[in-house]
Amino acid sequence: MLFNSINFAIFLPIVFVLYWFVTNKNLKLQNALLLVSSYFFYACWDYRFLFLLIFSTVLDYSTGIKMYEAKTKQGKKFWFWLSVGINLGFLGFFKYYNFFVGSFADMLSMMGLHVNIWTLKIILPVGISFYTFHGLSYVIDIYKDRIKPEKNYIDYAVFVSFFPLLVAGPIERATHLLPQIKRERKFDYLKAVDGLRQILWGLFKKIVIADTCAEYANNIFAGSDGFHGSTLILGAIFFAFQIYGDFSGYSDIALGVARLFGIELLRNFAFPYFSRDIAEFWRRWHISLSTWFRDYLYIPLGGSKGGTLMKVRNTFIIFIVSGFWHGANWTFIIWGALNAVYFLPLLLLKRNRTNLETVAQGKTFPTLRELFSMIVTFTLTVFAWIFFRANDVTHAIKYIGGIFSESLFMMPNKKPFLGAKAHPAVGIAMLFFFLIIEWMGREQQYALAGVGKSWHRSIRWAFYFVLIIAIFLFIGKEQQFIYFQF
Repeated sequence: MLFNSINFAIFLPIVFVLYWFVTNKNLKLQNALLLVSSYFFYACWDYRFLFLLIFSTVLDYSTGIKMYEAKTKQGKKFWFWLSVGINLGFLGFFKYYNFFVGSFADMLSMMGLHVNIWTLKIILPVGISFYTFHGLSYVIDIYKDRIKPEKNYIDYAVFVSFFPLLVAGPIERATHLLPQIKRERKFDYLKAVDGLRQILWGLFKKIVIADTCAEYANNIFAGSDGFHGSTLILGAIFFAFQIYGDFSGYSDIALGVARLFGIELLRNFAFPYFSRDIAEFWRRWHISLSTWFRDYLYIPLGGSKGGTLMKVRNTFIIFIVSGFWHGANWTFIIWGALNAVYFLPLLLLKRNRTNLETVAQGKTFPTLRELFSMIVTFTLTVFAWIFFRANDVTHAIKYIGGIFSESLFMMPNKKPFLGAKAHPAVGIAMLFFFLIIEWMGREQQYALAGVGKSWHRSIRWAFYFVLIIAIFLFIGKEQQFIYFQF
């Protein structure tokens, strides 16, 4: 069930009405309803994998209690590694089996040994990377004595499978979400309106920005061999806005939907394309994943406290693992390694925490230095996105080679834009409109949280109406969110 589908437009109001008006504000009934609704939401993708979600939930719920009740350190370790091993085993099998088998065969082939590999037609369960990380953070926190295990199965199951975040995050922490699930919730009109506003902006990002850019980017990447370098640059830029509009749009909808039910999820994006260096970009992009790797991998490895070699090692580990988390392809690993190369000079020069506040805070325009820094950071990011988007490493190298060819300064080809649902001029105009609104709202939790609040009510509602009209004008076939494949 997609957020941008008719089915979800029917599903959400039904759950909302049952949640606030039928359960009589009974917390146990509300949580039970959220769990049933979440399982139904997930089963709409593929009911066959619902058992995997439930099994993972029962596993972490049970081992969490067993760890806490263990009388010996060895017993505690046993239950901890049982949970971690099974979780990573499922994730590794469904997501990485064919990658490892294929890579092993390629390595043997380079050594002159040719083998017939046995690959499987494995369907990747949607959201497995996200709900697995929910459970892992929970059992790690119990193992480290940071939290106590949750004894109420329904409450814990809602934490793992709450439908707004189930298939593409944000990746929640038990310390943040579980207390909200266990606490009595009362309907707050202002929070609900704020949630609807964030949902509206998320839908605009997905349908108007991401899906339009996707059409251009897909055409350019698919036929990259025959296009000018200028066209290939446009393709990379369009993909940069596609993935941002798609993923941050999903996160906006998820946070807005959760707020309708009186629950606040972790913020996942903070206007990353206005970053002045790569370190700031990674503090603002996919925040829940970045902080997860920081807390559960980078810091345990020693973080940035050791010598230069340790800092270099830890930086490459966290970025390469982050790349590999996104998919079983060498392109993702190179994308992660490239970001590590970007990040390392800042870390070694102790400039990785220079830009902690929002750019041009309290001002209308950035300084020339800030503008230059944002352009450089965006350019580096777009270059790395080429590896993320390419079919394979060869495709990425050819694509980059095509950019730096004699056709770089030629007019872009028209072919990728023929037959698109929106003329490229309209698409570019929408991008400029989008960037203006994002810039105006960059000091808020999301763009529309601040934009329009001081306007006259009629003007504000006219603005919202324009966004709704744009969504209906650009909407076409339901397009799956990019991060569902991760």
